[in-house]
Amino acid sequence: MIPFSVLDLAPVCEGSDAAQSFRNTLDLARHAEALGYRRYWLAEHHNMPGIASAATAVLIGYVAGGTSAIRVGSGGVMLPNHAPLQVAEQFGTLASLYPGRIDLGLGRAPGTDQATARALRRYFDSAEAFPNDVAELLGYFQPARPDQPVRAVPGAGLDVPVWLLGSSLFSARLAAALGLPFAFASHFAPDAMTQALDLYRREFRPSAHLARPYAMLALNVAAAGTDGEARRLFTTLQQSFVNLRRGRPGLVPPPVDDIEAYWSPTEKFGVEQALACSVVGGPATVERGIAEFVDRFRPDELMLTANLYDHAARKRSFEIAAEARDRLAGVAG
Repeated sequence: MIPFSVLDLAPVCEGSDAAQSFRNTLDLARHAEALGYRRYWLAEHHNMPGIASAATAVLIGYVAGGTSAIRVGSGGVMLPNHAPLQVAEQFGTLASLYPGRIDLGLGRAPGTDQATARALRRYFDSAEAFPNDVAELLGYFQPARPDQPVRAVPGAGLDVPVWLLGSSLFSARLAAALGLPFAFASHFAPDAMTQALDLYRREFRPSAHLARPYAMLALNVAAAGTDGEARRLFTTLQQSFVNLRRGRPGLVPPPVDDIEAYWSPTEKFGVEQALACSVVGGPATVERGIAEFVDRFRPDELMLTANLYDHAARKRSFEIAAEARDRLAGVAG
């Protein structure tokens, strides 16, 4: 069976705060490490009351310092918001502190609304400069030349695997051209997934970074003791997506018994499209759903996310998914 990894948004739940969110993040990372997950990635978002991972590099250092073996990285750092040199220095520092354990996933979107993007960006059209920024950043991780006027200290000469993230064909094509691993945001924007995967694999050029294409897909998993319990837990994510579409992003809400009473038919259609790559259910349903997803799309790695309200239920969801992985690996073996 392919490796499983974790994507965490450091959710801030109703009745809680960011400090508790960070404690939960470290607890979940330790749990994922014990369960054999390969990576633990944190995502950069801004001006989102329910997501506390805005200072992504800082939080990566906290998680890496509190774990011992699992790879920790960004899923991702939104490069238009940062100078490439600063990102190289931050992740060079992390790689120096935690050698062989740090990943740098890069995204092209700002990870926020337009007003906040203007407050963050070095220049407002920076998304258009993304390919040049990626090339500049990759250059800072190369061994420094004697005559090099600007170098990343630390960063130069360090092994920091760089991934490109995306939900469209743009990053798939760029990852293929640069010979980098590619992660697709299928957990919230699955429409172009098949086309992006095909393009990436078809156009991939081997590089010093990677000999052959390596694609990771994201999958929402809400797992519980029964299908009904899992469907109820999943209403937290469904409500969050409805709230975002209503222009009222807030703290992560508790689950509800009747999601049909919460959304309109139009909202339901949009949310179900966005969350089409989701596996929700008890252990047998989750095992079957993961197996079907992997068999259909053939990712090299699967990144699971579970934006659930209750921390204990969230930990249990990742346990059930890991148990499904192990059973599927046994069948494959």
